[in-house]
Amino acid sequence: MKFYLSSFKLGNKSKELIRLMLDNKKIGYIINACDYTNVDFDKRVSWEKNDMESLSNLGLTVELIDLKKYFGKIDELRRKINGLGGVFIRGRNTFILRQAMKLSGFDIIFNELLKREDFLYSGYSAGICVLAPNFKALQIVDDPKDKPYKELKETIWDGLGFLDYIILPHYKSEHPESADIDKEVQYCRDNNILFKTLKDGEVIIIE
Repeated sequence: MKFYLSSFKLGNKSKELIRLMLDNKKIGYIINACDYTNVDFDKRVSWEKNDMESLSNLGLTVELIDLKKYFGKIDELRRKINGLGGVFIRGRNTFILRQAMKLSGFDIIFNELLKREDFLYSGYSAGICVLAPNFKALQIVDDPKDKPYKELKETIWDGLGFLDYIILPHYKSEHPESADIDKEVQYCRDNNILFKTLKDGEVIIIE
């Protein structure tokens, strides 16, 4: 699997995202980091429409994927994901995204996808933070107590664990969370947690 990890939105290397998609240009847009309680639904829909248009403008065929529809249905989700050339995972709350990944079985499918050279994992903010080993540093920005799904009422502190460090997006950027990212950096330093910062626009590519 290949990785296109952006601090915010598509970032400044979108041509690389297209290159990494190889032959299958179908991409699944996963929305569940924004399932938090009291979300402004109209703003959410507008934001997601903008994300999907940006991906479509790159020449991709975009399909919205709501992991809630696959809770307890891992085989259905596996079939859906296996028909795609990649996924793009939006940001917001990493803890909620991780809950949705567990309930749908995406975390299991993720480990299966690691064996594929023709699949791209991409996204921004929470969509890239979730690759970390642990989320302890993220509680400064993301609320670990928000539990929007009745099927799971415990906080998951462990990430997907693909990376041995945590990415801290929106660092020194014109983003509402940027000031708190400085606090996350200090938390990581105080607790000997490996981390990398990303400014908005910056992208990490792994292939």
